[in-house]
Amino acid sequence: MTAPIDLQVRRETWPIRGEFTISRGSKTAAEVVVVELRRGGATGRGECVPYPRYGESVEAVMTAIRGLAPRLAGGIDRDRLLHVLPPGAARNAVDCALWDLEAKTAGRPAWQLAGLEAPGPVITAYTLALDTPDAMGTAARAVAHRPLLKLKLTGDGDVERVRAVRANAPDSRLIVDANEAWTIDHLDRFGTALAELGVEMIEQPLPAGADQDLAGYVSPVPLCADESCHDTATLAPLVGKYAVVNIKLDKTGGLTEALRVKRAAETAGLRVMVGCMLSTSLAMAPAVLVAQGADVVDLDGPLWLMRDRDPGLAYRGAEIAPPDPAVWG
Repeated sequence: MTAPIDLQVRRETWPIRGEFTISRGSKTAAEVVVVELRRGGATGRGECVPYPRYGESVEAVMTAIRGLAPRLAGGIDRDRLLHVLPPGAARNAVDCALWDLEAKTAGRPAWQLAGLEAPGPVITAYTLALDTPDAMGTAARAVAHRPLLKLKLTGDGDVERVRAVRANAPDSRLIVDANEAWTIDHLDRFGTALAELGVEMIEQPLPAGADQDLAGYVSPVPLCADESCHDTATLAPLVGKYAVVNIKLDKTGGLTEALRVKRAAETAGLRVMVGCMLSTSLAMAPAVLVAQGADVVDLDGPLWLMRDRDPGLAYRGAEIAPPDPAVWG
């Protein structure tokens, strides 16, 4: 008989270097929820970021996780978890903790348990927070050695922001993220100019509820769905509107569903981006498995923190090494 799983859940605050600003607001700290699942002498861990945009709060996520204690004690597995909690932060933390616990109990890495090839290093984008054109240009100059920069945008003035970044980081590849702040008029006005500046992708230009406006739309820069893409059930309506989907474990509800979304997206002819919320290496580690072979990787969350977990993922410039079992998996 399998021993019951003991659940521990806690809130943690990780200060950010400076201030991180996107179109819908600013933050100075990453608020995360950590789950620990203990069975015998092994402990599995997972981390999530409750996101108000999706109606989540730290308190509600912790309550949902604590409500799983009887099911965890009874031996719930990852597949059954998919039917108990909806996609989102709470399920992500528990799912990733279950993966970690199984890896540590079995003495086998999570990638092997998932039937994946051995992971290699990935190259991550580095995000420039929303600011004035001059300030973003200055920020770009300091990280111009990085191969891929992601710019947070907001609407009017965005072409000037991108132009300032391009002038100060002439050799970096550029992608941009409007976080639902644009209208179709912004796309019409900005698209050609951004293409001429070498922008390779525009992430979530319109509000998720306005996806129908992109049906048949021909964009000079490929469009990526972020807030519009959560789990496999949300993929079909995106085909023909977006070229890329951004997979985040806090949206899919964990590694289990993230791997399914990746396979389904590729089958549907969609390119894959793997992204993150502002969080520590514990949250990034399972996403590194999903990021293998992805078209775009954006797992720079720990680089924005004043400090990361110890041990954490090994970041060597823009390169992220596969997670060591001491971190996760």
